[in-house]
Parts: sequence; C-alpha cells; structure tokens
Amino acid sequence: MSLAAAEPTTWQRARGYAVHAYTASGVGFGFAAAAELCSAQPSPLRFFLLNLAAVLVDSTDGPLARAWNVKQWAPAIDGRTIDDLVDYLTFTFLPLLLVWRMGWLPEPRLLWIVPALIASLFGFANTGAKDEGAGFFLGFPSYWNVVAFYAGIVHHFAGPWPNAAMLLLLALLTVLPVRFIYPNLAPRPWKVPLLAGAVVWLGMMIWMLVDYPSPPGWLVWLSLLYPAAYTALSVHLVRRGN
Repeated sequence: MSLAAAEPTTWQRARGYAVHAYTASGVGFGFAAAAELCSAQPSPLRFFLLNLAAVLVDSTDGPLARAWNVKQWAPAIDGRTIDDLVDYLTFTFLPLLLVWRMGWLPEPRLLWIVPALIASLFGFANTGAKDEGAGFFLGFPSYWNVVAFYAGIVHHFAGPWPNAAMLLLLALLTVLPVRFIYPNLAPRPWKVPLLAGAVVWLGMMIWMLVDYPSPPGWLVWLSLLYPAAYTALSVHLVRRGN
C-alpha cells in the first residue's frame, strides 16, 4: 500500500476525532452526577439516571471506535486514556461516593470505601486488565455503579453491614487473577445473548428505580439472575479455556 493510500481523508479524520469527543462527553454526565451528590438532599434516582447516560456512552463508543478505525485515523489522541479516566470517574469514584454520601455503610464509612477505590485504581492501571483478543477482563471489572445501585436496596432491607462485606469482597476480586467476560468482545456464541440479557437487565433496573430503594422483592431477585448468569458463564469459559 502506498503512503498516499494510507493517508486519511478529511471525513475519516473528522469521524475519528468525533468518536474521541463522544467518549469524552461522559465526563459531562459525571460532573452533573457529582453536582447532584453535592446538593443538600441528593437524589439517588437523578444520580443513577445521569450515571446511566454515561454508561450508555461507554457501551457504544468502543464499537464505534473499532468500526471507524479510530486508532489509525485519529492517532494523536489516545482514546483509551480518555475512556479509562471517564470510566474511573463514572464507574468507580462517583458510585462509591454515592454509597458514602447516602450512609449505606457502617461507620467509619471511609474504612470500607478506600479499599475499593484503591483496588479499582490498580485494576485500571493494570496493562493486562483487558484481554480484548479473548474477550475477558482480568479481575472484577469495577462495575461499582451496579454495586452502588444494589447497595441502596440492600441497606433498605438489611442494613449497612452486608454492603461492607460486599465492598471488601469485590475489592479483593478486583486485584485477584480471576477473569470476567468483556460483553462487547465476548466470544461466539455468547456475545448476542449477553448483550440481549444486559438490555433486559437494564430495563429491570430502570423499573426498580420507580420505587427505589424499596422495589418489589420478586423484581430484585429476578434482576439478580443476569449477574449470576454472567458470573457463572465467566467461570465456565475460563475453565473451558474459552
């Protein structure tokens, strides 16, 4: 291929940088969520809706970047760095700040929060955290926004101590050499069922927001089937050697 053929067109370059801007837009939703947490009476409902918007950006920017070959046509900006910074803010720091702010943990609350914050930092800094070729995350993939969502429900029904145990366990799993499926890059034939299940699960979580933090018990248990299936499938594929 000639050098001329390798040169991006104006459209290709613009499209690549547009994807970078799209990835970066998640920080705006993160800032709005932080502002909500700083209010006198923060609303978990508003927080989770803002966080959901950031999650939707994160779940769609990767496929766009791969489809439009952003690494080749917009190489001056490292999209992975933007993605990691926004993800740590919206998947880890702010959800754990919500758990702290709402008092869903035993005192002293920082005792339970800091290990999760540090473990997640190690997870994001680990160069092998994403095995994109095989379609796995190394360690618990810092889904602390999901943990925070269920933490409010757990606190309502069972008090703060189960949340403390959950945070410590998941912090430990974040730095252990265990693997979880990367849904967007899951091997066939699992990718479509995983993504379809995630959409149904998201619908159930939005439904639970209507009566949050005390949704119907049957709906909570039903919603937990997807995380359980996700974990079980991850273990199965690792044992099978993918």
